[in-house]
Amino acid sequence: MKNDKLVEEINRLKKEKRAVILAHNYQPEEIQDLADFVGDSLELSRKAAEVEADLIVFCGVHFMAETAKILAPGKKVLLPDLRARCPMADMVRGADLRWMKEQHPGKKVVAYVNTTAEVKAETDVCCTSANAVKVVSSLPDAEIIFVPDRNLAHYVSQKTGKNLHIWDGYCPIHEEIRPKHIQRMKQRHPEAEVWAHPECRPDVLPLVDRILSTGQMIKEAPKSQAREIIVATEVGILHRLRKENPEKKFYPAREKAICKNMKRINLKKVYRALLLEKPEVVVEASLAERAREAINQMVRFV
Repeated sequence: MKNDKLVEEINRLKKEKRAVILAHNYQPEEIQDLADFVGDSLELSRKAAEVEADLIVFCGVHFMAETAKILAPGKKVLLPDLRARCPMADMVRGADLRWMKEQHPGKKVVAYVNTTAEVKAETDVCCTSANAVKVVSSLPDAEIIFVPDRNLAHYVSQKTGKNLHIWDGYCPIHEEIRPKHIQRMKQRHPEAEVWAHPECRPDVLPLVDRILSTGQMIKEAPKSQAREIIVATEVGILHRLRKENPEKKFYPAREKAICKNMKRINLKKVYRALLLEKPEVVVEASLAERAREAINQMVRFV
């Protein structure tokens, strides 16, 4: 089927099956345009919990669909391609975190929401890139275990002054955005502001004007006085920024900042997922219950 026919069939199946389509800000353009809701991972998981639907097609990566299932246990959650995984989330396992807790007995654990359900279940409180500083600041402890992103942890440690025991994980996409990319784009667009995601490297963040999560970028773009903005994150967000702010210009800090896992989802896979109601993402009940507590602790800070 051609794309227009696929969209027609997807919309028909959505009505027939009381389904909603959620898409992350890094998804391909045609998926963002098709979705009922577009947002960051936490926004979409919360939407999954509150929306009136029987079926959720989550267009993102696996940990996001898992989080949606944890917050919406009564709904069927589909991930159109199970190979769409987050490399950073897969860098730490439940066994790794249990080992780390043994090395630092009694220390609280803060886990970035970009983790598997198994890791969340071993965690005291989760955080997003937007509220990580608030979450860590709220804990009375001077020493905290933080997994899995070393770059976000470095940023949070600087902002809070706390001693974080850091797992050596990272986002390969943000890791490849280097100071030379920022400097090159500044030379090309001297009037532009530079915005960066806190998953970027510690040597990149001092070069930028603002450090923002994807959700914060979306909210701040219409308010900003800047007419040109260089964005240091995955390039998928540019579609939404340009679509919602046509009077402004947005440039990628690095054009090759593309997450291949996020781009695994396409119209054909969404159609097939709706038609067959699979692949389904399932989280074992006792694991989900433990993970849900850590996520609910996080939501208080949003």
